[in-house]
Amino acid sequence: MPEPSPSLPASGPDIVDVTLQSFRAEVMQESLSRPVLVDFWAPWCGPCKQLTPRLEKLVKQAGGKIRLAKMNIDEHPQIAQKMGVQSVPAVVAFAQGQMADAFTGALPESEIKAFIQRLLGPEGADIDALLAESQALVEAGQIAVAEAGFAQILQIDPEHPGALAGLARCALAQGDSEQAQAILAQIPEKHANNPAVAAVRALLALEEKANSVGDMALLLARVESAPHDHQARYDLAVALNAAGKREAAAQELLVIVKQDRKWNDEAARKLLLEFFEGWGPTDAATRAARRQLSALLFS
Repeated sequence: MPEPSPSLPASGPDIVDVTLQSFRAEVMQESLSRPVLVDFWAPWCGPCKQLTPRLEKLVKQAGGKIRLAKMNIDEHPQIAQKMGVQSVPAVVAFAQGQMADAFTGALPESEIKAFIQRLLGPEGADIDALLAESQALVEAGQIAVAEAGFAQILQIDPEHPGALAGLARCALAQGDSEQAQAILAQIPEKHANNPAVAAVRALLALEEKANSVGDMALLLARVESAPHDHQARYDLAVALNAAGKREAAAQELLVIVKQDRKWNDEAARKLLLEFFEGWGPTDAATRAARRQLSALLFS
């Protein structure tokens, strides 16, 4: 008896099991009207059992824009051999009757989705969903995949402020503030107040502050030895934020606001607002610190 597919049985026109005999009709002919992903798998392949369900999920989400064809290489080795498939899992994409792209290994869902989006091209993209996913990928540190998503949006709308801001954030995440500034300079003036654009500008301003405050360990020692040295605490907050320690940075500024909210023309409160703009309104650190700031200001 043949081994079962490493996932749910194929069903419907978007997910099919293919054989040597059905390959031409189910893959080659079908790819003339929409892209087809051929999932080469084997019953003994552990990673195949991880990859195939991810492929099925994303193909179903595509709503008929793409097909998944699953081929067991133990039963039908000829096609895989002809295509030079050396190991499984392997996925080969066909479009217009030709091989269009390929990857090997059990990629994470985010990378598979980016692969599918590249295959579908601009007309197949959901800009809002792609933007949200790419922004989440930046936060997760998957910069290369995020860049691909932002770039795809810009193929559809070259002036999209969210995508341009996203590319600038990617540049910042890679330590290239000059590139980030160059990207921001491309954004039309009409989008100057876009929240995503403003957030990147805030991040750039915070990076400039961080370059001038000095060593974080020395600042921490100054604050510990002089708890009412507001400037040292302010500088420490800047350094903590630059190190990605958002909650700790906010807490230092909240201490200043509590001790002397008018210090240096309310500098601590103003810097907190810069933090909030750079982090974004939905960030957990923003929400927590904003609640605490409101409690202090209106108590």
